[in-house]
Formats: sequence, structure tokens, C-alpha cells
Amino acid sequence: MGLNRSTIAGLVAELESLGLADQAKPSGTRIGAGRPSVDVKARTGAYVLAVDLRVDGLTVARVGLGGVVRARATGPVPADHDPYAIADSVVDLMRLVVRDVEPNAALVGVGLGVPGIIRGDDGLVRLAPNLGWHDVPFTKILSERLGPIAMPVLGNDADLGALAEHLRGAGVGVDDLVYLSGEVGVGAGVIVGGRKLEGAGGYAGEIGHMPFLPEGKLCHCGARGCWETEIGAPAIALAVGCPAEQVGALGEFLEGVHDATPDLRIVGRHLGRGLAGAVNLLNPRVIVLGGYLRSLFPLVREDVDAELQVHGLAAPREQVLVTLPGLGGDSVLHGAAELAFEPLLADPVGRLADACLDVDSALAG
Repeated sequence: MGLNRSTIAGLVAELESLGLADQAKPSGTRIGAGRPSVDVKARTGAYVLAVDLRVDGLTVARVGLGGVVRARATGPVPADHDPYAIADSVVDLMRLVVRDVEPNAALVGVGLGVPGIIRGDDGLVRLAPNLGWHDVPFTKILSERLGPIAMPVLGNDADLGALAEHLRGAGVGVDDLVYLSGEVGVGAGVIVGGRKLEGAGGYAGEIGHMPFLPEGKLCHCGARGCWETEIGAPAIALAVGCPAEQVGALGEFLEGVHDATPDLRIVGRHLGRGLAGAVNLLNPRVIVLGGYLRSLFPLVREDVDAELQVHGLAAPREQVLVTLPGLGGDSVLHGAAELAFEPLLADPVGRLADACLDVDSALAG
């Protein structure tokens, strides 16, 4: 950071006084001259509530500094995807994960990952086609239920997956990364030069709606032949014979599949061809396959690689690694937590002044 030892010591002391860090005796080997630096570790007092909202389910977690998941709860989403009912379900799961929260622990933020196009300045969900949402003010809907706890912040699920994998997963130390979120729909979070690719309105990354087959299937977005219609959950389920009513458990269903069927190999080739386009356009070092693609990829790796060889330009293709998430199925959840922690990291004193200490009572109300 280019700061001297005394400045760092003062900053660490301030974090310690705020209850955010502890100092301990050095545990590592001393490098170079001078006395060894003390170890600094995050204290467990500050936490956020992170939400991964998917078309087929909800996960809510209480996450501490350092990305440590302290508690989690999962549940279904209403079949009609009514945003008010979903907000109620989110709050119900929040009650579960804060039941055993430590005394005097401070809730410093609430972050949500949503499979849709989010307007950055106010959290309006402009379009979430697989939820059937158009211009839904979900931030406002949820904040009305949370009251004084914390203003929730929303992010696109793929963007949050990319953020988490960049900071804590398969992309640590990688400045050019694509995270592909493969659920019912397909989206991409893109890190370029260490920074999130946002676009003019913050809507970049809707790679699942890239025109793929001109005469292809009708997509939820209203267009025909989008890439996600060929590699999303319904396409995968159809290829492996997973009943439509069990698509929500597709990940578990795929665990029982050991050999790719011809239909599944076609899905793999479509995946590889689309990835080749991303490689040619963005020249990433790493492409991380999340969601159901995490279970699909090991079954169709050869087909994906073959399409990359055919359609990917040699120079960028030689630099890319296609891999699975380092955070398993929790990439979006950890990304939502990182989003919620941002105000604390930017202004620890100001954020702690607004933190909620009695979140259990507030939720009960």
C-alpha cells in the first residue's frame, strides 16, 4: 500500500477499537530485517445477511468478515414468483439465520443476488425474464419489510459470482475473468483489468440472450434462439430425461449421470461454441462455470474443448482456462456478502454508527 509501519499500526488500532479486528503475535517467518509484523485477524462481531435468489429456490446466509458463513437457511420460492411473497420468504429465512447471533454483533448490510438486469442507482429490477419480473422495485419491497435493519443492495447474480470468484475463488490473482451463471437462465459476470465490466447503464453481461440460433427456441425474454435456450436448465434437463417438475433438483439429478447422452453432448457443443465467442470477444484468463453448468461440464468437457478449438481464435484460446468455481455452489452468495460489506469497508466508523444490534427483535416486528 506504500504506507509506513506507524501509519498501518494506527489504522489497525482504529479497526481494533471499532471491534472489527484483533492483533496477535506474529505466526509467520520473518522476512528481511526489522521486527516481525503482528498478525491482524477479522473479529466476528460485524456480519451481513446475504441472499441468493434463484428461479427455483432461495438461500440466505449470515456471513462474517473474511467470507465466513456463520449460518444458512434455504427454502422454496412461490410458484408464481410474486415479488411480495418472495420478500416475505426472504425475511422468514433471515429470522432463522440470526436466531443464534452473538450478543452485540452488528448487522452492517444486506446483499442480494437476483437473476436479472438491475438498475444500479435504486435497485430496480428492470427485467428478470425467468422470474417474470418487469420494472419491479424489489429493493423498496424488501426494505419495507426490513424496516430500520439495513437498506438492501441488489446485484445481478452473475456479476456477484464473478466478484466472489475473483476475490476468494478460482480467480484469485486473475484480473480478466468471466463467471458464467448457468441456472434456468444464463448470464455472465465479467472482470476486465481487475474491474467489473458494467456497460453504460450497468447492464453488461447478459450473454444468455446473445443471438445463437436464428430459428431456435422461443426465449423468456421474447426473442428467439438465445444462447440460454440451448444450454440453460430446461435444455440440460431435456437432454438427460429429468422430468420438468424436478428441474429445481437438476444438480442432484446430474450427479447420477455418469455418461453423456448424444443429446447432452449437443448441449456441450453449444456451450463450447458460445464460450468460443466469449473468448474471442473478451480474451479472459479464466472462465468459471457456475450453476448447473458446474455439474454439466465434467460430462461434456471433450465436446466443449472441441468447439473451442474450432471456433476460438488461437491466440486468446491458448490463454484461457475453463474451470469450476472455487467456491462451489456458493459463488453468488459470497458475492452478495461482498456487496453488502462494501459500505463498511469504505467507511467503518460511519457504517457501524448505523448498524443494527438487535436484528432479531427488528425482524420479529
